[in-house]
Amino acid sequence: MWITFVLLTLCFSLTQTTTISCLLVIHECQKTDPARWTSCYEDRIATCRRPRGSPSSDFKHERVNSSQEAEITMKHKYTVRVPSLALRRSRHQESEEEVLLVASVINSTYFKPQTRQGRFTIPQRQAPLQGEVLGREVLFVKAGSKPVKNLTQLIELRFKHSKTAMNTTCVFWEEYLNKSGWSTSGCQTNNNGQEVICSCNHLSFFAVLVNPNLKVDESKEERLSYITYVGSGLSALFSFISLFIYVGLHRRRPEKAISMHMQLTVAVFCLHLGFLACSFWVLLPSGNGNTWVCRGLGLFLHWSLVATFTWVALEGFHLYLLLVRVFNIYVRRYVLKLSIVGWGLPTLVAMICGVSGAYGKYILELKNSKNQTSTSEICWLRSDFSQRELVLYMTLGFLCLVVLYNSCMLGLVVFKLWGLRGDTGGYESSSDWKKMKKERGPRLWKDCATVLGLSCVLGIPWGLATATYATLPGIYLFTILNSLQGLFLFLWSVALSCKSRAEQNVSFRDPSSQKMTTTSF
Repeated sequence: MWITFVLLTLCFSLTQTTTISCLLVIHECQKTDPARWTSCYEDRIATCRRPRGSPSSDFKHERVNSSQEAEITMKHKYTVRVPSLALRRSRHQESEEEVLLVASVINSTYFKPQTRQGRFTIPQRQAPLQGEVLGREVLFVKAGSKPVKNLTQLIELRFKHSKTAMNTTCVFWEEYLNKSGWSTSGCQTNNNGQEVICSCNHLSFFAVLVNPNLKVDESKEERLSYITYVGSGLSALFSFISLFIYVGLHRRRPEKAISMHMQLTVAVFCLHLGFLACSFWVLLPSGNGNTWVCRGLGLFLHWSLVATFTWVALEGFHLYLLLVRVFNIYVRRYVLKLSIVGWGLPTLVAMICGVSGAYGKYILELKNSKNQTSTSEICWLRSDFSQRELVLYMTLGFLCLVVLYNSCMLGLVVFKLWGLRGDTGGYESSSDWKKMKKERGPRLWKDCATVLGLSCVLGIPWGLATATYATLPGIYLFTILNSLQGLFLFLWSVALSCKSRAEQNVSFRDPSSQKMTTTSF
């Protein structure tokens, strides 16, 4: 009796040691064959050992009746409906009444489209699609022990999403002898605004791609990189020169607006200088890994980006006081209080993210028209940081609010200029009216230049960030305008300097014609 008990204990312990945990299947399969780990995952996930206390929302492993439709809900936002025909086809023997149905949610970073060079190349039925995976999660579904494909009763998968995803496509992971990537073969897409409904005739790894048709080939990618680096270099240089111009202006005419322009220029200078430092540091031999230098550069880049947005918002606030609250707007230590907000808010945000360990090396995977994968690295928010998307969404949300508010302020400026130029009641004789009519063309050009300059100061070109998700021309326009922001601020400082000298010359020739200047805008 004791011998039987010992033998049973040994058999049970051996079975437990040879059966791998379900949470470790994907890691073990990637160690065995990193290029084709999905086949290993499909084989082992049905026989793995589910650990105690594992979250049921990420993993389902249950037996279902093969004669009825089965429905599974994952993480309260993914729903899978498997018809009875698919369950019957997956049976190892026709006499089986129940089959094993497995479903799991996998991070999309494990799926990297590859092109493997071999002696023979087998063409694909279609080129793999590129795009951002909705929610960065892939849904895996398997039934029984036999492959299920070419179904007449389609499998329905529902992907709920909290944000509006207009351009979506249902895809599955397909592997060949020489290539692997996302494919739409056998899948149909229906987006009702709240969820994406995928109808497929097989079981596999499923996902939803957002903007799958936007491709940037290698030549365009290099062009965008050159534009970005050259534009940032010019912006850093001209921002540095603008600081001296503003210092000279502030000595001649100490206005609050000039002081704010000066601090915005400092933020833009730090932004472009930090971007160049973060981009080129990872190219150095000592820049590999999440070193303390890379983490510091990532913190500096995020801090300067938030500082730029904050000072752009303060420029719009100051313009509101000048145009709407014209009288009784004296605030004690006005510039000091704005400086506390302009530099204190970015410092607080950077400190919170730094303590959370958000900064480090970020790896961005890019696709060209030949379906080749290239990576771009920069010191920024770490790719494996769990709250990275939350930080990005909060930063983008702050930018959207700033652009929306400053757009209203710019519209108010246009309205004021239009009302000022359209007012003709102040002319005493017809000669004044003729003189005004003759100068209408030059004044119109000056007003257009003023509006364009203000749009750069108020950060309106940052609003083109929404166009980068839709069209390639939007990417070019966003890259050119925002990489040259420092140059535009330099032109604005030169215009203010010329205006200041012209007013000094007029007042020197005719002191009675000197007027009180309310703002340098």
